[in-house]
Amino acid sequence: MLTSALARASRALPPGAVAASPAGAGAFVHRRAFRPSATTCSSTSSASGCLSPVSSRAAAFGERLAISDRHGTATYGALLRAAGRVARRIQRALGGDDGGNPASQAVAFLCPNDARYVAAQWATWLRGSVAVPLYHRHPRRELHYVAGDCGARVVLSTEEFAEAAAGVAREIGVPHVTVMPTTTTGRGGGGAAAGGDWRDHPAMIVYTSGTTGRPKGVLSTHGNLHAQVSCLLEAWEWSCDDIILHTLPLHHTHGIINKLLCPLAVGASCVMLPEFDARQVWEHLLSGDASPRVNVFMAVPTVYARLIDYYDEHYTRPRVRDFVRGMCKEHIRLMVSGSAALPTPVLERWEEITGHRLLERYGMTELGMVLSNPLRGDRIPGTVGSPLPGVEVRIVMEAVSGGGESCKAIVQADSKSTRVTPGFEGKEGELQVSGPSVFKEYWRRPLETKEAFTSDGWFKTGDTAVYRDGAFRLLGRTSADIIKSGGYKISALEVEWNLLSHPDITDVAVIGSPDSLWGQRVTALVVLRRGATLTLKQIKEWARERMVAYTIPSEMILMDELPRNAMGKVNKKDLLKKFFP
Repeated sequence: MLTSALARASRALPPGAVAASPAGAGAFVHRRAFRPSATTCSSTSSASGCLSPVSSRAAAFGERLAISDRHGTATYGALLRAAGRVARRIQRALGGDDGGNPASQAVAFLCPNDARYVAAQWATWLRGSVAVPLYHRHPRRELHYVAGDCGARVVLSTEEFAEAAAGVAREIGVPHVTVMPTTTTGRGGGGAAAGGDWRDHPAMIVYTSGTTGRPKGVLSTHGNLHAQVSCLLEAWEWSCDDIILHTLPLHHTHGIINKLLCPLAVGASCVMLPEFDARQVWEHLLSGDASPRVNVFMAVPTVYARLIDYYDEHYTRPRVRDFVRGMCKEHIRLMVSGSAALPTPVLERWEEITGHRLLERYGMTELGMVLSNPLRGDRIPGTVGSPLPGVEVRIVMEAVSGGGESCKAIVQADSKSTRVTPGFEGKEGELQVSGPSVFKEYWRRPLETKEAFTSDGWFKTGDTAVYRDGAFRLLGRTSADIIKSGGYKISALEVEWNLLSHPDITDVAVIGSPDSLWGQRVTALVVLRRGATLTLKQIKEWARERMVAYTIPSEMILMDELPRNAMGKVNKKDLLKKFFP
């Protein structure tokens, strides 16, 4: 069984490879200098066939560097031993009561971006339980909602979040366990795993961002996670030599799958910052002599915008700017943007600064990554490329027609080929997805799970897409980003991309506000650069030469800042409620 084998691997590791850090609780410090080992360095091809969870490979990577954080460094072996200790603490807190089957238990954990998060995640999987990550910036009621909704049997946290986590645990009537992996004694291991194929074993519940309704728990199996990781290992050519700078929250797919599980699946390393900080990010990207030296970076569009702002303010001298571009070109092999639409001005400015054209991709909590621009090849701004290995997608012209479900696909594609119904290239429709990466179910929501799939088993993303010039383009959420005005369907995202090219506009969200005559009107919520002034009349005059007439905003609301969540997304339903109750 999966977790039994993982526990045996943990016990087989020799003790004494790590010691407590003087920096504080939860720190891991590797006693010896890190030296890559050819015998433990896994290639992409071999890693893509590995078992899931990725912690099952930790024993093979042994003393390779896994995590570097503010407390010190942790090897794969250190993380595995720490996970074993945390698993035993969970077992003691439950009094040996597995509720009949540890696989039926959810373990909610509240940890910062450092090695302790990985220890908590792996400890959960050692027991064969379901991992439910919490986010420390969420309000108490949100933490309570997630922990209660998933049916957590125990709440884990590090010391700095113990007060909030203990309060949530009391509210839902379960034990609270503090993650303090600072000792090196003891043997690894945890509870026994449930029987059956590991691929069907429940692994993780991640909650949706709630931008289109109440957050739903997305339950993925280890097989789903394995598929989500494997396709990226192949497409983005991950190897054990990679070192990624991790600054994103670890309660969403972008931070968990793309930036943590992928590198740990191949024996690579993560440099983890507790929060995004523009100065620290630039220092890591430009520190050519640092150890470890970062060569992979992924972020959301708002992060890239803030990095550009920092660059413009602090790196003003021509020789410094030449240095920045040279270092990024020489040492960084991959830079990715996702989780929200990337404005073309940000893409172009970043390429000017670093020499890198950001790789745009598309994914969802329910699916992992689905579409990606090529690692090697042309990347068309505003597009998200083609399907990743193992993923099938289709565009359906009408999701519902004549009172019944329509399954007419105008475009159907996988990583090897794309078939377009003659006469329908460039026509928009709903994007639907099939493949092993697709989640198992919405937790405890059978009706919503059923409604999320077509009768022939395809997941309905709720996103509108088009296929044009050999690449897929996302036009936005059908419910929030497609504005129906006067018989026209308008992509709010395309309107935003156009408006962001205005020199005085630094951020914008476009919504369809109610209108008794047109159905909806195009309303732009605009953030201006410091000191700038702009009127609706001026925007209309500027837009006439750049935008189709019916897409030009008919209303403008000036804002100091757009409310965005941790992944850079704007909740447009909240904006509609606020300005058009």
